[in-house]
Amino acid sequence: MHVRHLSVADFRSYTAAEFPLQPGITTLVGLNGQGKTNLVEAIGYLATLSSHRVATDQPLVRFGAEQAIIRGVVVRDGRETLVELELNPGRANRARLGRSPVTRPREVLGTLRTVLFAPEDLALVKGDPSERRRFLDDLLVARQPRWAGVRADYDKILRQRNALLKSAQPVLRRGARHRPRPGDEPADDARASALHTLDIWNENLATVGSQLLYARLRLLRDLGPYLAKAYDEVSAGQSDARVSYRSSLREESAERIAAGDVPEIGELHAELLATLTQVRDREIERGVSLAGPHRDDLVLGLGDLPAKGYASHGESWSFALGLKLAAYQLLRHDLGDDPVLILDDVFAELDTGRRERLAAMIADCEQVLITAAVDADVPASLVGQTFAVSLGTVVPRE
Repeated sequence: MHVRHLSVADFRSYTAAEFPLQPGITTLVGLNGQGKTNLVEAIGYLATLSSHRVATDQPLVRFGAEQAIIRGVVVRDGRETLVELELNPGRANRARLGRSPVTRPREVLGTLRTVLFAPEDLALVKGDPSERRRFLDDLLVARQPRWAGVRADYDKILRQRNALLKSAQPVLRRGARHRPRPGDEPADDARASALHTLDIWNENLATVGSQLLYARLRLLRDLGPYLAKAYDEVSAGQSDARVSYRSSLREESAERIAAGDVPEIGELHAELLATLTQVRDREIERGVSLAGPHRDDLVLGLGDLPAKGYASHGESWSFALGLKLAAYQLLRHDLGDDPVLILDDVFAELDTGRRERLAAMIADCEQVLITAAVDADVPASLVGQTFAVSLGTVVPRE
């Protein structure tokens, strides 16, 4: 799989740009702020419908323009497919696949698959749990695009359940610490109605949440061996990288999952319902959902120590890079085809040894896109086409 051509209109700093590509190594060289990252960001957006730099689409549209257009020609097994995205901040985005409109933009997912590593990915090790959850879920979608729908359904259910907890909080708090027993007076109608509605949302959350949790656990089980190997190669065997899943389920189930167990969906569904019952009083008190995949985390470890707080800067970089390279190898194994590997301003952050080891690891990838401020940042062994990027112009260099 590779991208043969990229064109953008009113995307970031570009009024318009055409970017021809070919398999192998492609390096974009230019000082910071010249627009090289914008181009690889556009390719990443074609694959994931999201940016690795910002959470919303508004910054992606050139100042003064109403919309941005990204088009990419993707080649896989000798067949070309045109993917076109229309970004409309404040309105629904639109997409075309092979020049034909699709009902929803997420229908283009899977046409292009990328693995992108950038300085922002240091947050996988040092940042909040949301960064690690996003890594897992993005990889789920790259592996099987149907998980984009499950992910969207879960987010919708979670928003509505939180809205109920917030809006009905005064009613739900009434007698929240009292459980009716046989012979007790029935709760007032308003609270009984709110609790019934909450039970319905509990069932919805458990149904979709158990599917998402099961998929994450299976993914993590499959990813683990690739991570250990990738980290070992990047760091020259300095330490053992490991990863486990920290669940918000009840203690016994959370311990099983942390040890690597992958319960079936039905068991996870029942356990999530039981956990929601256990934390109900606290949820009512705080007005927010306290159990489910949105509260989970990945625990990254080096040897016997957690990476967060103990890993050096170099070790943290190696771990984050190892996660992305593991994702690449897993997708390569699953698909029987190489995703596009994007390394955005990465080599400048690595010491000489790590640079050379990374270069050796990616030498056989079908297509690698690299951005760098200066040529000296990129190992000489990575030979391919080079483009100079300056003030939004992209010029091939001999």
